[in-house]
Order: sequence, then C-alpha cells, then structure tokens
Amino acid sequence: MELLIVIFIISLVYYLGFSGVSLHQQRPKALTPLNLKENIIHSAFFSQKATLLCVNKCKECYIRKGLSSPFKAYENKINLGNIKVYTLDQSDSLTQIEYRRFNDKKICLVLDFHANGSSTQLILEDEKHAYFLPAFFGKAKKFDSVEDAKEYWLEKNRVVSNSGDFY
Repeated sequence: MELLIVIFIISLVYYLGFSGVSLHQQRPKALTPLNLKENIIHSAFFSQKATLLCVNKCKECYIRKGLSSPFKAYENKINLGNIKVYTLDQSDSLTQIEYRRFNDKKICLVLDFHANGSSTQLILEDEKHAYFLPAFFGKAKKFDSVEDAKEYWLEKNRVVSNSGDFY
C-alpha cells in the first residue's frame, strides 16, 4: 500500500511538473532580410537545394526543394515588406532586378540556396534600409543606403580577387 502511495505521489509530481513542457520543434522566426538565409537553410524544406520565391510585394512566399519540385507555400511568418532587389552588372553598376510573374502575381524576390551553403548574392532595399546578402560566408548586413551596400559588395569582391596576390 505504501508503495502505491509513493508511486501515486511521484506520478502526480511528474504530471504537474512536466505537463506544460512540450518537446516540439522551435518554429523559425519571421523571414526578414537579415535572417532569410539562416531560416531557409535550417528549415525542413532545405535539402541540398532550395528556391525561395516571394510575390504580392513580398507578403507571400513559396519554397521548393530541388529544381523539379513544385513550389509550396512558406508556412511561417514573413516580414520582408515591399522590397526592391538589386544586383551588380558587368560594369559594377546597380541594376534593379525585374522578375516575371508566378500564379499571375508579380514576383518580388527569387533566391536560390545550394548544398554548399551558398545562395544568390543580392542587395535588398526596403523603406528604411538596404541589406547585403552574401553568396557564401557571413551573415547579411544592414546599411543606410543601397550605395553603401554596393560599396561593401565591391570591397568584398576586391578582397577576394586580391587574396592570391602574394603567390
């Protein structure tokens, strides 16, 4: 009888102590220009290659695994706002990227992610800031203007291209 009472008390303490604890996976934070790469690479959708596609002024995003899979709606929060996407052309001038349409909605962003951790290198601009998204290593950086982000991009390219000068 004493053993049953001890088991009952231990079970009650266990139930009261651990009933509120859940062992579910932590959901990713809302997509922002600063955490976009980390969120996608660490999501369940990413396996070797993924493509993120955002439409409707970047209020809706879709993601696909590989190249041949269909796009599926990105289920987590999106906080990208109405962004503009830039790249550098051959003469190192800023060029705004104009995408086509997806499901009859204007595409505002397409970003490819690869197995080696690289992604498309871009500059994003919202109402307040500009963001440099690196292709390989490092995290996204926030700047006050698109021109500042461009200068950072060019400086990173000079450092990489000059890294073999001592040979």
